[in-house]
Amino acid sequence: MSRRRRSIRTFAIAVTALVLTATSSHTPKSWALLQDSPKELVDAAWQITYRQYVDRTFNRNDWIAVRQKYLQRSYSSQQQAYAAIRELLAKLDDPYTEFLEPQEIKDLVSNTSGDFVGVGLTVALDVSTRAWIVVAPIKGSPAAAAGVLPKDVVLRINGKSTSEIGPEQATQYLVGPVGSQIFLTVQRGNRQLNFKLLRDHIELNPVAYRITTTTAGKVGYIRLPVFTSQSPKQMRQAIATLEKQQVKGYILDLRANPGGILESSVAIARLWLGRHPIVSIVNQQGNERLFAKDLALTNRPLAVLIDDKSASASEILAGALQDSHRATLVGTRTFGKGLVQSLAPLKDGSGVKITVAKYYTPKGRDINKVGIAPDIIVQLPEAQKATLLQGGGATSTDPQYSKALVHLSQLIRSKPVTSPK
Repeated sequence: MSRRRRSIRTFAIAVTALVLTATSSHTPKSWALLQDSPKELVDAAWQITYRQYVDRTFNRNDWIAVRQKYLQRSYSSQQQAYAAIRELLAKLDDPYTEFLEPQEIKDLVSNTSGDFVGVGLTVALDVSTRAWIVVAPIKGSPAAAAGVLPKDVVLRINGKSTSEIGPEQATQYLVGPVGSQIFLTVQRGNRQLNFKLLRDHIELNPVAYRITTTTAGKVGYIRLPVFTSQSPKQMRQAIATLEKQQVKGYILDLRANPGGILESSVAIARLWLGRHPIVSIVNQQGNERLFAKDLALTNRPLAVLIDDKSASASEILAGALQDSHRATLVGTRTFGKGLVQSLAPLKDGSGVKITVAKYYTPKGRDINKVGIAPDIIVQLPEAQKATLLQGGGATSTDPQYSKALVHLSQLIRSKPVTSPK
């Protein structure tokens, strides 16, 4: 495993969350035919790729010959099979198609469900000292309530030194049944502090919202950090609450949002769009166009904040709103990921995250490796980019947010709002 791969995986496991970009799940029908052997695991991964991968040239590889090559090998362990699957998938030269070990699958599912049981402690591994450094406790979590702070160094968990706990073991120390205890010893400056925490349900990446008062009236600000299965419900609640408070317009913040569940992106688009097309999904079966079916919850003026880390499901939503002229996009060009992944499990709990489709905006734009250009270009200082990456939202000194407020104020004054259509 490369240094870069280990660094990414370590952090994802430590925070017990891994974002899956634009996904839908599909379980192959042939699991009952598989035998418990490393070679069968390799063949199952090959079969998934053969049936589902979007590029039928397989990056100009003879995929039948590839299968024969890998089945001629002998595999004496599960880890040898895992290494072979990674090698096999690397032939596709697709950064979004990858093999995931069982714990990585669990982490991914936790993130996309929007909920897990733990203490809400997010940490990063110092590769030189092996120390666990607190990035931030999740808001409202047991760790936050107990007073664990960013930059605390976690020395011991339940009496065991964290320097002896590998990345693949981290989750089992942080996650457990509701009500179970976890004992932490942290270093804060020159002091060592002990915390007793009780594990509880943790809501990951919730939708946050607030009201800003402008000269044109009240504006609702909604921050969407990632698309989980809980996001559409949370977005509906946010819009409904803000509507009751009679806001005159909205700012939807998709900056640093790496994507998430495809279905959640479509569901959220339907809350803002009235019977408009949302996205075209093109796979082996053809082209499926998805539409907004019902009345939108609101048709008040909308500005959407985007940046170069707004990706995948974020781009589906932003593209639909831009193509339908429903919103003004403010910020910088998005990441440019126009591909859809599906998670296919293997018999031993591992799995393959595989690219199964391409998507296009309602007007047929292919944004892969291109991104979506904003209607109003505004750069963001590096310090404020870091705030977004750490889970923060817009502030009064945020130039993109400020520009969106000015633009919305102009729209509110010039365009009376009628009933949603």
